[in-house]
Amino acid sequence: MSAVEEARPRSYGNILKPRSAGLWHLGLLSTAIALGLFVVDVIVMFVAGVIPGVAAVLVTLPTVFLLLRPDVHGRTGAAKLTEAVTGPLSRRKVGYRSGPTSLDPRGQHRLPGILGSSVLSEAEDAFGRRFAVLTYPWVGHLTVVLETEPDGAALTDQWQIDQWVARYGGWLAALPQEAGLVAAAVSIEAAPDPGTRLRHMIDERMRPDAPAFARQVAGEMRDTFTSGSSELAARVALTYRMRDLGGRKLTASELAHQLATRLGPLCSELSATGAGVVVPVDAQRLCEIVRVAYDPRSAELLEQARVSGRPAQLAWEDVGPSEAVADYKTGCYRHDGALSVTWEMSAAPRGEFHERVLAKLIAPNRYIARKRVTLLYRVIPGGEAAKMVENAVKTADFRVRIDGRRATHRDRLEAEVARANARDEARGAALTELGMLVTATVLEEDGLQAAIGAVQNVAPTARVNLRVPRSHQDSLFAAALPVGVWLPEYMRIPEGIRRAL
Repeated sequence: MSAVEEARPRSYGNILKPRSAGLWHLGLLSTAIALGLFVVDVIVMFVAGVIPGVAAVLVTLPTVFLLLRPDVHGRTGAAKLTEAVTGPLSRRKVGYRSGPTSLDPRGQHRLPGILGSSVLSEAEDAFGRRFAVLTYPWVGHLTVVLETEPDGAALTDQWQIDQWVARYGGWLAALPQEAGLVAAAVSIEAAPDPGTRLRHMIDERMRPDAPAFARQVAGEMRDTFTSGSSELAARVALTYRMRDLGGRKLTASELAHQLATRLGPLCSELSATGAGVVVPVDAQRLCEIVRVAYDPRSAELLEQARVSGRPAQLAWEDVGPSEAVADYKTGCYRHDGALSVTWEMSAAPRGEFHERVLAKLIAPNRYIARKRVTLLYRVIPGGEAAKMVENAVKTADFRVRIDGRRATHRDRLEAEVARANARDEARGAALTELGMLVTATVLEEDGLQAAIGAVQNVAPTARVNLRVPRSHQDSLFAAALPVGVWLPEYMRIPEGIRRAL
């Protein structure tokens, strides 16, 4: 291999969106509905006559295709119509108020929505480190959170970056071997750095008898470097099913005891991916993370308390907002004086891409007070992965055969990708489902449109399609937090039916 080939950045790809076989880019269930209505129209033609039958065909079939045909985001006309009708009606249900002025007799600031039933406790791993144990009794899930300090790719050789990416892929590939693991979420948050830690460090180390010039330089550093700077925080949430291999239901303490010996290897393997120092998040730190997400103005106060050696003593029952409402009209989530908008990824990058594809999307932005990019991974067991890749190959081949010469280049490319994924899976590669949420938070309503424009401007550089679901911004905001909320478990429509549509 030549030196030019060694220096050339690697490319990645073969991301394929699961689809069911159907006609004219419809899903299997949508095709069955369309054909069923066509049969009904034929029966009407035989019973009532040709003219009524033709009229029924001309009325029903175009309507069905308009309602069932997906758009660029994969949403059908029926889904848009349902959201347009139910969205304004649901505004009364998503308003939330807590604290002494609420109807809660305990006067607590509990978390809203799908986080309301969560329970936080703490355990100790094999190295004596305390880690938070967050349980969701309603769905039977338990989450542990890891916090990392990424090294960054600045001034890093390409071979080192390739090695980090390969190890990260190996870390993801090893997740199906984790007993009971349902999903993993990697959340990268960009926020302004108040400079509290730097100022405290300089003041603490400044000697009274230091030379005047040294004191002047340190003072300029204290006043200059702490203004306009930002920080990136990366956290990984691992969500487990609270059942053993035999199907017996486990308590939070039993499962936490099992995880205590497994967190060490997970942290060390994740550290080798360029994540830097990886440590479990304790209960108090997790309370601070969630509290700052709902009340961004409290970040500096909590940081001051932490660097002073007297961290705030927060309870999980008091980290929620005092008031929150999902505004369907503007498509934003209002919480404790801040406004947030969460986008969901409707289409992943197609074709080949490089490891820096998300760099601009993750980077801090001066129009956004806090930005959170969360990658959601669904862990697929080996047996299920084999079935999924086989179904993907059959579906892709069916679409190419049914269209014949009219098959598009994208359909033929999807068939090649599906066969490549099947070959890789047969050789031992793991299969993972990927999703992404992007949350932008501003402190003033005047800056909301600028923040929305900032995210939409950098989304094409990440080669992803982002859309703003207006009807459930509160749930998406919670799912983007590093707390292990796995949204498919809260869906009323089963996953199989949603894919068939």
